[in-house]
Amino acid sequence: MQLRDLDLNLLVVFHEVFRERQISAAAKRLRLTQSAVSNALARLRRSTGDELFVRTTSGMQPTPYAERMAGPVAAALAHVEQAFNPDEPFEPATSRRRFSIAMTDAGEMYFMPRLIAACTAAAPHVDIVSVRAGLVDLRVEMEAGRVDLAIGAFDDAPAVLYQRRLFRQEYVCMFRRGHPLGEGALTVERLGAARHLLVTSMESPYDGINQALADAGIAPGSSFSVPNFAAVPYIVGSTDLVATVPQKLAERAAAAFQLEYVKSPLRLPALQTNMFWHRRYNLDEGGRWLRALVADGFAG
Repeated sequence: MQLRDLDLNLLVVFHEVFRERQISAAAKRLRLTQSAVSNALARLRRSTGDELFVRTTSGMQPTPYAERMAGPVAAALAHVEQAFNPDEPFEPATSRRRFSIAMTDAGEMYFMPRLIAACTAAAPHVDIVSVRAGLVDLRVEMEAGRVDLAIGAFDDAPAVLYQRRLFRQEYVCMFRRGHPLGEGALTVERLGAARHLLVTSMESPYDGINQALADAGIAPGSSFSVPNFAAVPYIVGSTDLVATVPQKLAERAAAAFQLEYVKSPLRLPALQTNMFWHRRYNLDEGGRWLRALVADGFAG
């Protein structure tokens, strides 16, 4: 039997008769007449080639064939019903949902501490985990629902993603408190004469920083380098090196690591940081709550 040859409404009747074991009770639940239920069963019997139910003194008893059908049919109907019913309301105070957010390592340093605090206060049982944006295919992972949100300055984000702007920021030069660069105006010449800590990240748009430094005469061969931003505050806080970093990262690290920062004299494009989500999950209540949490904490 081909599924396309079957009236799927007959499975609804089958499910109710199997559960109630009485034509009259099934008809009442389905809001049909008993004759309509009997006629539906007759059609399903012809389609399956099996009696399905046998009338006994204790009601309509299923045949072995019907017993085998019952579980898969119930599961299929439950999935169909779920597909057409709206999601249950998302209750932050009681939800145990786990959200995954794609960020760069610089984004983790800036967003995660405040996100954790805000989430703990509003949704104490909700988990938020970060994944490294440069190591996953955002379109694939977000379409599959494995990544709920992406936050960053992703110039090459897939068009299938919705986005909302959070903020714009400049690049700044960051160095230890008391560094000579903190005295007087910072010029391109003074910056070029300093020793630098370069971040060799290939994640867009940070991969453009080093090219701008090279154009200003700051060659990678005359500097030190690390592959990501996480170690930068530790290193510049205990050396005379200077690092060019996004301003939000510098704001987060300055007090904790005794650092100072000033606007870079180089002509670097501002970073626009957005949050991105897949259009498939635009109406998901949990996703909407998460986006509101991020917007309330960081948009401006």
